[in-house]
Parts: sequence; structure tokens; C-alpha cells
Amino acid sequence: MNPHVSSSTLTCFLVEDNAVIRENLVATLEEMVDLRVLGHAIDENGALDWMTQESRPCDLLIIDIFLNQGTGLNVLQAASTRMPSAHRVILSNYATPDMRQRCLALGAHRVFDKSAELEDLLAYCHSLAERQDPDAAAPHADRS
Repeated sequence: MNPHVSSSTLTCFLVEDNAVIRENLVATLEEMVDLRVLGHAIDENGALDWMTQESRPCDLLIIDIFLNQGTGLNVLQAASTRMPSAHRVILSNYATPDMRQRCLALGAHRVFDKSAELEDLLAYCHSLAERQDPDAAAPHADRS
């Protein structure tokens, strides 16, 4: 993670408990998108603490649903209140239709399946990095 961030660089905070997935995701995002991951949390409490203590907002939160401790759903709900300007994205292996609807209802802008929609996540991040609003083009009911 590069400590120097241009004002135009997209900033991200990641909530993911699997170290291999987290490390690969950070490397991929930072290599392929004008994006810097500011930090990560591996559980609900770590994510909530970061949101409470961090004075500098980030542009994007990427949240896994199932964590070793707590749940990404609680993180998502808190982020909707504490960081309303951040784009909130769920990245999970459990992106069922019911879970997608639940996440959208709790404030997610998008829900991506880890096993099948990483390219879609990258495209979403590219749009954000280019300061386009990828959510404006997708009606709420059609967001995946």
C-alpha cells in the first residue's frame, strides 16, 4: 500500500477476514485501478472501530458478509449511517438473490459474487476512479 495518495486516487477500506483473498484483492485493485486501499478489518468490531476513529473518509467500502467475528451486514448498516458518502459494496460467496436484496435494503450500492463477478467489481471501481457514478446507470431493482 503506497502511503502517498493523489487527491484524484480512489480510496478504499476493505472488510475481509480471509488473508489470501484480502491480499489478492488489494494487489489486483491497486494494480488495475487508480485506487489505494487505506486499510482493512478482519471482523465487525475492527471495521466499526475504523469507521468511528477514522477522520478521513474513504470513497469505497468493500465488505464481506460472513466474517470470523460478527457480520458484514452490521458493518454495512453502520456504514450507511456513519459514511453516507462512501460507495458501499458487498463482495461475498453468498450473493444469493435474497441476500442481495437484504444488502441493498441495508444500504449497499452493489453486491458482487466473489466467485463469478470480480470483473464486474473491477469495472465498478474503474467507473468510480474516473469519477463517474456507476450507480446512476443501474436502476435499484437491477443492481447485482
